[in-house]
Amino acid sequence: MPLNYSKWDALEISDDSDIEGHPNVDHKSLVRWKQRDIREKRELRKRQIAQLEADISCNGVLQPRLRTIADEVAAQGPPWFSALIEKFQTSPSPDKPPTDAPEQKTYDEMLLSLLLQVWDEIKKTGVDPRDPRLGDALEAGLRKHIKQMDEHQEKLKKELKQLQEEAKKKITSDDIHEGWESHYQPPAPAPPPIKGAKVDPPKQIGKATATEFEVINPKGVEAATETFKEATPSTTSTDDDELPELTPSLEEFSRLPLRGYEQSWEFIKSHRDVMVPGASDALLVAAFTAESNGQYRYAQQCVHQSLLIQYCEKLGGDGVRVFFKKMIDRDPRATAVFEKDVADTYGHLKERVRISKAEATAAEGMEQIQLVPEDPSQRISFNVPDGPPPEHLQLEGEGLEEVNIEDVRKMLQLRWDVFEGFAPELQEALKTQELDRVNKVLGDMKVDEAEQVVKMLDIAGILNFSEGGIRDDTGKEDKGKGKAVA
Repeated sequence: MPLNYSKWDALEISDDSDIEGHPNVDHKSLVRWKQRDIREKRELRKRQIAQLEADISCNGVLQPRLRTIADEVAAQGPPWFSALIEKFQTSPSPDKPPTDAPEQKTYDEMLLSLLLQVWDEIKKTGVDPRDPRLGDALEAGLRKHIKQMDEHQEKLKKELKQLQEEAKKKITSDDIHEGWESHYQPPAPAPPPIKGAKVDPPKQIGKATATEFEVINPKGVEAATETFKEATPSTTSTDDDELPELTPSLEEFSRLPLRGYEQSWEFIKSHRDVMVPGASDALLVAAFTAESNGQYRYAQQCVHQSLLIQYCEKLGGDGVRVFFKKMIDRDPRATAVFEKDVADTYGHLKERVRISKAEATAAEGMEQIQLVPEDPSQRISFNVPDGPPPEHLQLEGEGLEEVNIEDVRKMLQLRWDVFEGFAPELQEALKTQELDRVNKVLGDMKVDEAEQVVKMLDIAGILNFSEGGIRDDTGKEDKGKGKAVA
């Protein structure tokens, strides 16, 4: 049988005699220079490969987020673009590429720089913030940069492939491995569950044998045991349950596009901390928050990714591979069931957000401000002005000689201006001098608005109290009613 020596083709072997040089130059020095040149080129290629891999990985994170931003700007317009810039400037995420580079920028800082660049390009075209074409210009600018990033990403991948193929042409010391040598490496520990997740306690394997003791006075022992239980505080009582929160990996996972099963599959393979207890619940909490804030597209993405994790968990130990194989192959039965579940779950979440907002509005409306005399023997009346102060104002009575008539005129004018600034229904209630009618009008107002009205009534001297000042006892009455007591 002929022997195959092709596996040695990649082995770089040379004799010192192959190196030719000048007769006046030491031959050993030429050999060392040649060896050093080979090693330097090899190290340079390693650094270039590492840099390209880091750039490709960073762009892989930025690309889906930038596409999501473009979709949201197209749906919600320039206000969403401005809100994103403010968010990246005031509360950026600390998540950044895992490199040792000094002053490495975070992902949010990179996106902020790109958004500001898009804005500068739009301003140079003459589109101002009030221009109705601003939304289309912002979307077009984002789409242009997405296209440029995609093209740059493909270029980087080609360069990386060329360098990797060049590195494999020759066998180096890094490729030499000793046979029949085993170095045991323990598996990496499982990532921890999401903060605030409810994890079931581990089940006890096997049956525990119970040992019974015969006692002389069983009733006395039972009574002592009950007394001990009552005196001992419960160790199972906990504080209010904490809602699960998104980790940086889950936040990045939630930004992946709808029905982007290939991207989700690749992301899960490289991020073990996505498939952990509480991840699906954290995504649903984020979806509820996003829907409440008007981020409808992002809420759908969170629901989609949450159900994706749930389906993988329900399919058993190999559920992730089974689920994604069906979805990537576009199995019509599997995709129809999953996408219908996503639509139904999002519809239910949307309805829950609507009900929650309605309940919050109703609860806010239950609080009222009411005027009640502090002393039951007192009576609240209202000094309602008939009109502005007359041109010729005279003061009559003892002790009024030193009073500045202009100050009085200003006070009367203030009272009239305040009264004229009230709503017509409040003016009519004040004219009747009936406290119940005034309180009814105040009860129909929001708490902060009613507080401002009471404050202006007191400043203008329309409220007639035996003692000055108003104390706000909001919340001390039943049914959330407050009262302002003189």
